[in-house]
Amino acid sequence: MNAIAGVIFHFIGGFASGSFYVPYKKVKDWSWEAMWILGGLFSWIIVPPIAAYLTIPNFVEIIQNTDSSILGYTFLFGLLWGIGGLTYGLGVRYLGVSLGSSVILGLSMVFGSLMPAIYYFFNKAEGKHGIDYFFTTNAGICVMVGLLICILGIYFCGKAGVLKERGLANLSGEAQLEYKFGMGITVAIISGILSACFNFGIESGKPMAEVANQLWKSVNPNEGEFLYQNNVTYIVILWGGFTTNFIWCLYLLAKNRTFSDYKKSSAPLRKNFLLCALAGTTWYLQFFFYGMGESRLGNGASSWILHMAFIILISNAWGVFLKEWKGVSKATYRSIIAGIAVIILSICIVGFAKTLE
Repeated sequence: MNAIAGVIFHFIGGFASGSFYVPYKKVKDWSWEAMWILGGLFSWIIVPPIAAYLTIPNFVEIIQNTDSSILGYTFLFGLLWGIGGLTYGLGVRYLGVSLGSSVILGLSMVFGSLMPAIYYFFNKAEGKHGIDYFFTTNAGICVMVGLLICILGIYFCGKAGVLKERGLANLSGEAQLEYKFGMGITVAIISGILSACFNFGIESGKPMAEVANQLWKSVNPNEGEFLYQNNVTYIVILWGGFTTNFIWCLYLLAKNRTFSDYKKSSAPLRKNFLLCALAGTTWYLQFFFYGMGESRLGNGASSWILHMAFIILISNAWGVFLKEWKGVSKATYRSIIAGIAVIILSICIVGFAKTLE
């Protein structure tokens, strides 16, 4: 039951992450930086402490009593992840929801799932798998097979992007204006690598989650692991993410003189504010449910791979629904559909791996 619950929680989190950019696409007459930082205020500053307060009332004391080195590393990985999140928005802007999310999250999946395992291979820790786990156990081999199959699915999505670029002349004028494969793929690679730092931040801040877990278990004995233990860790990681994004967006707002967007008469201000708030809140929910899934599956490769795979799946489904692939050739459309189907297969395999432990 834990494995099934974990997969369901990761699906909900993946759905939230794969869907969060959709409201941004409805924002009118605002620059990218104006809408991104406003949504980010909800994602990184407003919603996380509310969620922590509702689930871990003493979260402030836990943070205050945590060693400064733990807080420092957690914040640092959040800072690096913030660069990945920042460039994620640009990658999706230039490549579209489908292709941008596939490339970025595919790279994040690989780095985020395997790098901690390499670290724990050389620095043994109780409850943590080293890289040898993926080659010497049935469950580990199954996870690795699922990861490789997911990479194949990402390849199909990437191939669809290349084919889309070749047929760009057949696309609408708006699609041609936004779609920039060269710049988009460069930004996506940077974003994908640095986005994996969120998983490293969870690892670094794990002592805070463990304190929350122990406090909850002392009050609720024999009820398993605390579903919301990671909510306290997210606050520190997201401080780092906010710092990076705030500095960059502030620079762009000054450089492009777009502070005036927030009072532009041609823009539907109330609607734009609400859409950004919705996008930011939806974005945070991915990690709220990731923490719930992780509490059932563990913060190993399985959790991170499932989370990333579901995001890629939902992002591509949105891409099809939003007709980002409208007007492309049949070969291009077959490639993106094949990518989605293969990623679904990889999710099933990784989810099954947990039953082999």
